[in-house]
Amino acid sequence: MSSYERRVAGKRLPRIDGIGKVTGKHVYAADFALPGMLFGKILRSSEAHARIRRLDVARALALPGVRTVLGAGDIPQIRFGTAIKDRTMFAQGEVRFRGEAIAAVAATSLEVAEAAVRAIEVEYEPLPAVFDPEEALLPGAPLVHAGWSDYQALPVFDREGNISGRSAIGDGDLEAGFAQSYRIYEHRFTTQHVHPGYTEPRAAVASWDGNGDVIVWSNTQLPFDMKNMLAEVLDLPASKVRVIVPGIGGGFGGKLRVGVEHYAAWLARKSRRPVKLITTSEEELTDAYPRQPTIVTLKTGVTRDGRLLARQGRVILDCGAFANSGPATAAIALQVLAGPYRTPHLAFEGIAVYTNKGATGSFRAPAGPMANFAVESQIDLIADDLGIDPLEFRLRNVYREGDKGPAGETLASVSIEECLRRAADSIGWSERKPLGKKGHSRGKGIACSWWLTTGGSSGVYVRINPDGTVTLVSGAVELGSGAITGAAQILAEELGVELAQINATDVDTHVSPYDYGAQGSRTAFSVGNACIAAARDLKRQIGALLAGQWNVPADSIRLEAGSVVSGEKRMSLADVAALSQRSGGGLISHGTAIQPMPVFDPNRVRHHPLPAWTSHSFHAHAVELSVDQVTGEVSIDRYVVAQDVGYAINPTYIEGQIEGGVAQGIGQTLSEEIVYDGGRVLNANLTDYKMPTMMDMPRVECILIEKPSVNGPYGAKGVGEPPCIQPPAAIANAVAAATGVRVQSLPITAEKIALRLAGKAGKDG
Repeated sequence: MSSYERRVAGKRLPRIDGIGKVTGKHVYAADFALPGMLFGKILRSSEAHARIRRLDVARALALPGVRTVLGAGDIPQIRFGTAIKDRTMFAQGEVRFRGEAIAAVAATSLEVAEAAVRAIEVEYEPLPAVFDPEEALLPGAPLVHAGWSDYQALPVFDREGNISGRSAIGDGDLEAGFAQSYRIYEHRFTTQHVHPGYTEPRAAVASWDGNGDVIVWSNTQLPFDMKNMLAEVLDLPASKVRVIVPGIGGGFGGKLRVGVEHYAAWLARKSRRPVKLITTSEEELTDAYPRQPTIVTLKTGVTRDGRLLARQGRVILDCGAFANSGPATAAIALQVLAGPYRTPHLAFEGIAVYTNKGATGSFRAPAGPMANFAVESQIDLIADDLGIDPLEFRLRNVYREGDKGPAGETLASVSIEECLRRAADSIGWSERKPLGKKGHSRGKGIACSWWLTTGGSSGVYVRINPDGTVTLVSGAVELGSGAITGAAQILAEELGVELAQINATDVDTHVSPYDYGAQGSRTAFSVGNACIAAARDLKRQIGALLAGQWNVPADSIRLEAGSVVSGEKRMSLADVAALSQRSGGGLISHGTAIQPMPVFDPNRVRHHPLPAWTSHSFHAHAVELSVDQVTGEVSIDRYVVAQDVGYAINPTYIEGQIEGGVAQGIGQTLSEEIVYDGGRVLNANLTDYKMPTMMDMPRVECILIEKPSVNGPYGAKGVGEPPCIQPPAAIANAVAAATGVRVQSLPITAEKIALRLAGKAGKDG
């Protein structure tokens, strides 16, 4: 069925959760409160690496209003983690980064809790620290985790010393490829810590009931993962833990893992009162889950006419004091390094490294912007050196339908050429270096990439009510992207009702079906598929209910315009639901969906948790900008995104995702950086951490390309993560076109550009 034949899917319809959010009535986790609630606060280390010699909480406990003070000696210190169980709730014996939790307080007011934290006395014995990931790899470097070999870890990861994970992808004969090359290019690129920048900080309220069950209201992206993790650290059966997500004000991957939920739960358990914790801006910038810094080195051999022959790359990823998603992110970087390019000989290695800095996480399109910045910057460098237009160079090398991906998987629904051509045409690529006004130079840049639609299981419950409305119960949270509205549009389409008749419930792990989580551009895709499965089951139920009464074949019965129809016979869906309740259990169905893993060549990958990508999407960004030749200040005039979305379930919200992703990408490119001096964050506030505002944003022109995927609902592909991948490379290439100088480190600040223009740039530009 094509998009113009559909009544609901593919249309620009209002969000089902929109009214409550725009009127301020929607309750977020940060708003949530319970009667008699206490307030929690965490004492954090002032040292980057040190042994705790003394921890004295007596003065804190003596303060009026303090109900509980907890440290490592007061609760079981159970190790937890994503890939590696390397972290405990409180630093046990030694601290590994400045900002690590040492103790937690619950008090009758936030002011009292803060005073209690200040009253706790700590004595440290400094230990050797390492802050540079390359130095952490050297023989004799201080070990961030001396006992790393005893930690429980996923067996796929290769670990050693300060290496928390090492993975590789390769094919062909690299030496032969370089020997056959006309020219060989070697470059180094670096990227920085970047915070996800969600509007709502991490927040949780925990309360225990009389049966010894804990309920946690949280803004987590992964309620079922949170439930299991809390059961682990609280030493409880998972059935005793209930996680409810009332609302979440953005996540972007920063709320995938536990933040303050475990502290709230333990404080509530010990104080016998509900406890709320919410992070401050300083805590967000010192102990959250920012994007990892990377060092990327690339060696590429090409033919005389600009064909890629051999490529070798290494990604060193600084995951901070704890692994979290670092090993997986370093692995995913390898597919991004391969890019949407055919290369006969390749060898890529990803290494996640411990340092004595704050832990990092899975910020939107983890590894995407970092690896793409390197490969797409080098593509331009090579093209310019060979005297080939950068667009033409890309077009000579991009994937075609049926090509093999880096892991040997067969690629389908390949649209990268169309994306590149449409982005380039829209930006007026033929004039790559237009004339600028006095004192300013102008340039255009282009970059492309590919991404996956993450798998994992999704389940939904769907009930048709006697008033004709439909209740959708999903385990996937709405992050603000409109993904649940997209899934509801698919459900409405399948059931022949209007979108306004669909009601989606909040996620509650006691009553919602399992969902892998709001991550990896998967929610509308996977929940949408589950909705199709549930709708088909409901149609079967309706057919079985009415076929005998109407004396018609069950397969002749269809749903349309809020009614059930067969030939001349018609009954409202509301009446059918009421009939079903009188004669049975009502119209209720359970739908599930999970993507199949593509077939790949296991000989091409080593220690990789996601060796073959599912439901690839392709995209290209083009930018036109000007640069002040004295100050180096960049002004973006036009920004174009051509993105293959497979099928645009709701074009308005897809465009919103693209615009938001570009905004985050521009921030990472030009201004955002968590700045460390040794182990100390120098800019732990929203004044000195420079996120772009709406005044810094250009209008983003969106070109939605629809080349259907094999597995997505109506052919849809994931859309949420890709838009933030290409801005660093596209802008870097435009700056180079405008000025003739290349900055190879992020952020590309005005200062760096000015120094390059003056010939005074340091290492990596």
